[in-house]
This record gives sequence, structure tokens and C-alpha cells, in this order.
Amino acid sequence: MNNTKSSSQYKRKFTSKFAPMRGIFITKILVFTTVWLSQGINVAQAAPQSLRTDVKVRNITNTLSSSPSIRIVKDPRNNTLYYLKRNGEIYTVNLATGTSTFVYNKIDHKLTNTPGMAIGPNGTIYLVGMTDVGNSLNKATLVKGIINPVTGQRNWSTLAETAGYPKSNTAFDHGFDGMIVSPDGAFIYLHSGSRTDHGEVQAAGGLFPNTREVGLTTCIFRLPTSGQNIFLPNNRATLKANGYIFAEGLRHTFDMAFAPNGDLFGPENGPDRDMPEELNWLRSGRHYGFPWRIGGADNPQQFPNYNPANDQLLDPRFYAVKNGFYRNDPTFPTRPNRTLTEPIPNFGPHADSFRDSQNGIVKDASVLGRSLSTFTSHRSPLGLVFDVQKAMSPEFQGDGFMLSWVKGDPTGETVQGPFKDPSQDLLHLNLTKGTSNYQLRARRIVGGFTNPIDAEIIQNKIYVLEYGGNQGIWEVTIPPKTVL
Repeated sequence: MNNTKSSSQYKRKFTSKFAPMRGIFITKILVFTTVWLSQGINVAQAAPQSLRTDVKVRNITNTLSSSPSIRIVKDPRNNTLYYLKRNGEIYTVNLATGTSTFVYNKIDHKLTNTPGMAIGPNGTIYLVGMTDVGNSLNKATLVKGIINPVTGQRNWSTLAETAGYPKSNTAFDHGFDGMIVSPDGAFIYLHSGSRTDHGEVQAAGGLFPNTREVGLTTCIFRLPTSGQNIFLPNNRATLKANGYIFAEGLRHTFDMAFAPNGDLFGPENGPDRDMPEELNWLRSGRHYGFPWRIGGADNPQQFPNYNPANDQLLDPRFYAVKNGFYRNDPTFPTRPNRTLTEPIPNFGPHADSFRDSQNGIVKDASVLGRSLSTFTSHRSPLGLVFDVQKAMSPEFQGDGFMLSWVKGDPTGETVQGPFKDPSQDLLHLNLTKGTSNYQLRARRIVGGFTNPIDAEIIQNKIYVLEYGGNQGIWEVTIPPKTVL
């Protein structure tokens, strides 16, 4: 990430997109995955391909088991690589031999459904787990495993726990997942996603009448890592008064990453409507628009004259569209009386296809000489990392890299996913900082992953974890900086 770089001009993604196919945290896809994995099916898959001669890709190991792999994280003290299974199992990876070693599970940390993991600068492991507490209520628990300096063992304890809060019992129950520790180790940032696709009423079969988003959803928490048994009520005003809310208006930020200059970024998974996926510069006290602004555009359901029959961005293949969640909605909440922060504009040349809201035609933003806010619809962006150590060659030095989960159609719009965009790739993000926001140029450097879900970076090597196929771990080697 180089602030001096310039340009010539200044989705079900994860849950619903994944409902039929994009649901990382969607019950349907998880059940399906568990079934075929338990049947011992080895998935034949092509290896991902480098799109540059100077970028190398090799398989480290495959992690296929009855529980899908969901996170890959390094211990910053020694670069030991860990991966997390959805059932709470944690393994280390020997990069030289390609072997894995089991280290922890629910017996240690007491969690059985673990979508999030982070490791602090002192080696402390943080996990977040989701629990169904009955009556269609979710609860999140954040635990930490601190190394005992005498025994070398980890002592696990609860850092924070939420009240039970209403599920929608749809593909849009994103829960708590994205998390990262501040560079100084003092705070942990934890994201809680939406329970709706785009702010519609989700009453869970009448259990929660007129309920849309609630106090514990669509925000990023900032909690002290020294905390013990912090209680997070389902009340936004109380959470703010206690200083726990960092940012609001975020539908689903499955990943966050700090750039070399200390700025925090997060990709955003959008709704079932053909709206761009976002990359946001995350700042304290900001509201990022959901559900009123999505992908740099207004959510039309907030307006009294909305008629979904005339909406050019509704694809009938998607879950929320098929189920009638896009509707004329006279009681849609009023937009907050504050400035809503816009996504980072992408000037291409890649990951910038969009559907024209006037005529429904798919177009390429950079070909038209304009930007997109930020990525092609339904990509489900995640796996964000930065070259914080500036170990790469000048072209990449300090820059960002990002994965996308959903498979697209590189030439048309025949799939339920990104249009005129292959996706399932590793993007190089060349970010430039302006006075009020960043802008970026996105370029594909590796393609052909199978539902890549998370990434980690060690020096000039990026380690990509797949959720699909054989759940491979792939090493992507970027040209290193020249040492004189």
C-alpha cells in the first residue's frame, strides 16, 4: 500500500449468495458440505493458476475432513501457521513438510461453531463461537487462549459474551466472524453481520414481529484484549455508552486487515440484489450505510414508490428475490441523520463489472472510464492481507491482496454469481490514499481457486485456504524486494 502511487484519474455472497451457493455461514451449504465430506468423497479439482510468470503457486497440503476449514492465521512471533475448522479444531502447518498437527479443540476452548480466529502479537489466540440458545436466539462468545509462561500451555477464558439476540432463520444470519487484533495487542476488533439481506423485516415465522436489524448486528466492536467476561447486551445505545462500538452499517465484513500505515480495511459482502461488493476504510465512529446505502448506491426499498417488478437489478435466481424479500415497504426505517461513509472506488482493470440499473445490461466500469464502488456483484470478497513488512518487489510493496469466494462467469451471466468476471481469485489491490478516502486499482494475479475463504501473509508469500474441493492450502510467492 503506497500512498504516493497515482492513477490516470482520480455476495450471497457469503450468506445469501451462498444460500444456494454462497453461504459460508448458511446452514444449507454447511449441511451439504458435511454430507459429501462425511461420505469420503475426494473432490477432483484443477490447481489454481498463476496469471503472471513471476508469481508462483504450489500446494502445501489439503485439509479435507468432515468439518470445513474456515480460517488461516499466523502467530506473529514466529510465523507458525494455524488453520481453524468450523467445529473448533485447530491445527498447525509445517510448511517444509506439508504436514498438519492437531493442537486444540472444544475440550480446550469450549466452542463448537467457530467462524472467527485471530492471534495477537504476544501469541494469544482469540476465537469467536456462535451458539443457538433456543427460541431462535443466537449468542456469540469470544474466548482467548493465553500462553502460561511457566508451563507453556494455554489458559483459555471468556473475554466477552453477548446476550441472546434474534435469528431470522434465513440464509442471512451472518453472526459474529471477522476479527483482528490491533498491532499493539491492546484491542480486538470483532464484526457482527446482518440478520437480513437488505434491511427487510425478518420475523422468524412470527417470533419477532417487525424485526429488522437489532442492537448486536451490523457493526464492529472494539474490545480490550485484557477484558474478562464482558457482557454485550442487545442494545445499541448501551453498547455505545460503554465504548464498545467502533463502526456501524456493515452488512458482512468477514475479514479485516491493517495496512502498513496502520489504517484498517474490511471487504463487505453485499445483498442478493446486483449491487457492488465493497472495500471499506474502517474508521472509528463511522456509519457505512447498510441498509440505506449499499455498494455506493441507495437501497431502493427505503423509498415509498419502490416497485420490485421494475427493478433491473433483481435476479430471480437469488434467495431473497425468490422469497419476495424485495417489496414495497412503507415502514422501512428512516435513514440516519448523519454522513454515511462510501466504499473505496475501484478503477479496474479487474473485478469491476456492474449491471446498469436503467437497462439491466452488464458493463465494465474501467472500460467506460469510470470507477465502481468497489467490486463486481456477488464476488463475496474476503481473505484480505497486506504486505505490512514491505517484503515484496516495488510493484507490490506495501499493497493489499484479496480473495473472492464465489465462482463467476468470465464472459457472460450464466451463473448465480459474478457476471463477466471469473472471481475465485487472488486480486492485487494497489491503494492510493486521498484526503477523505482511498481509491484502488484491482488486478487478478492468480485464478482458479475453489471457494477460497481466507489468507495469511508471511514475507513475500501469501497462503490461501480453500473452503471447497480438497480444502487446500496454497502458497503464492510474489517477487521479493531486492536486497542490495
